[in-house]
Amino acid sequence: MNHADKYTRQFFEAPKTSHKWMEKSYIDRAPQWCSVDLRDGNQALVIPMSLGEKLEFFAELVRIGFKEIEIGFPAASETEYIFCRTLIEQNLIPDDVTIQVLTQSREHIIQKTFEALRGCKNAIVHLYNSTSVAQREQVFRKSREEIMEIAVSGAKLCKEYRAKHAGNIRFEYSPESFTGTEPEYALAVCNAVLDVWQPTPEDKVIINLPVTVQLSMPHVYANQIEYMCENLKYRENVIVSLHPHNDRGCAVADTEMGLLAGAERVEGTLFGNGERTGNVDIITLALNMYSQGIEPNLDFSDVPAITELYNRVTRMEVNDRQPYTGKLVFAAFSGSHQDAIAKGLKWREEHGTALWTVPYLPLDPADIGREYEADVIRINSQSGKGGIGYILETRFGYNLPKRMREHVGYLVKGISDHKHKELQPDEVYLIFKEHYVDITTPLNLTAVHFVQHNGIEATIDIEYHSETASATNNGNGRLDAVSNAVRSYTGLDYTINTYTEHALEVGSSSQAVSYVEILSGGGESFWGVGIDNDIITSSIKAFVSAVNNMLTAPQKDSSAV
Repeated sequence: MNHADKYTRQFFEAPKTSHKWMEKSYIDRAPQWCSVDLRDGNQALVIPMSLGEKLEFFAELVRIGFKEIEIGFPAASETEYIFCRTLIEQNLIPDDVTIQVLTQSREHIIQKTFEALRGCKNAIVHLYNSTSVAQREQVFRKSREEIMEIAVSGAKLCKEYRAKHAGNIRFEYSPESFTGTEPEYALAVCNAVLDVWQPTPEDKVIINLPVTVQLSMPHVYANQIEYMCENLKYRENVIVSLHPHNDRGCAVADTEMGLLAGAERVEGTLFGNGERTGNVDIITLALNMYSQGIEPNLDFSDVPAITELYNRVTRMEVNDRQPYTGKLVFAAFSGSHQDAIAKGLKWREEHGTALWTVPYLPLDPADIGREYEADVIRINSQSGKGGIGYILETRFGYNLPKRMREHVGYLVKGISDHKHKELQPDEVYLIFKEHYVDITTPLNLTAVHFVQHNGIEATIDIEYHSETASATNNGNGRLDAVSNAVRSYTGLDYTINTYTEHALEVGSSSQAVSYVEILSGGGESFWGVGIDNDIITSSIKAFVSAVNNMLTAPQKDSSAV
């Protein structure tokens, strides 16, 4: 890394603008969206999509709500041409959807492009040529005037061919490598093209300003966009569009700042697929707006289904940490995060609020087809009592006492740490059940009878250390009487510290679940859980389970320092 001096800044600062975009703190409306998955995204695939896969993807884009879809470069290959013709001839394009096709500024390519659109009701012909310093000098070896002539001649040819074509054809122009072009020159080229096309309110033109290669920080691009918006001719009849790539990892920031700077339209792909590091991710952009209270006018309510289709037809995989759509983006492994999320969800339920302000979750996972239990609280050695308690409560109905949650949490985390693996909800439940619920060894009560005598008198039939006996004692309640009977027979030293219970399910046939904590003579805590149709029986089972946990606990070495 000793050669930084061979690099130079290839971008150009925009001339002085109003900088009004800097005064805005959020995007207040959705832009016009154009998916370029089937062109820009497809050409970036190792194995491009087949005709059938393209048709399936196109149908999904329509379902999501895209009204403009760039389908390809029909003059580039027979496959692209056939796809365009198939959409038109099989009447697969809804009347409110416009397909977009790309063309270079060369007559035979423009001619083939218009042939491909024969019979199409609504289309955008997207003309482009590169204008950057690097492309002018190194690739085309042409002057500014010669490059401008390429754009103008292409615009004229498009206009001539449109005059011979039935259907509603609109125009779009892109000065490719816009971010590497001097802003004054990019403006001059775009205005020259607009002078040819003469946009009107009924026939607006799209000027697309691509970040073909990301060369600068996002605010530089925003200034460039604002400069173009403030100086383009026919501005009221021009739709300024953005097409950012992601070479510096700033495509979303470029787009959002570009929209603040006056752009009205965005070209991008689902999940950000595209050349090199990709295009801007439209799902991220749309859900960023959605999570700020702005309707994006695209339907991403079933992201898992969209992801499945995308993975299958592109042979790409959505990264586990991809914003909003990755498998782990809502997952909380950290104990403090889990606790905050669980409490936030509980607070929202208690207050009946419609607003979403849950800590660590900028968006409600349910809004995009994700599930809380499967996607949010994930259990491993980093997890805490809040997350484990949340799973046991929401998935299985156990509302553990606060003190018990900590106890169970340490147990589950220890098992996860020992196994070096994440634990699924069913595994968490089995651990809980095995270690706390209805434990009957080495001590068990086979029968319990109560009579009113000096408070409550309990007579128990007890199995303990392979011996069977009966014992009787009194207490100020049924559980206390049973506890006293067990203590008098076994000689164990403990006290009942916590008792709580609740219905395990809603309904008249619901079972009761009880939780009992006992403290040994040394002050150590042990918990047990009991389940039964009868609340008294469930409390006794919980007590017996706690005693058994005390009896089977590893003995501490009193000589240890």
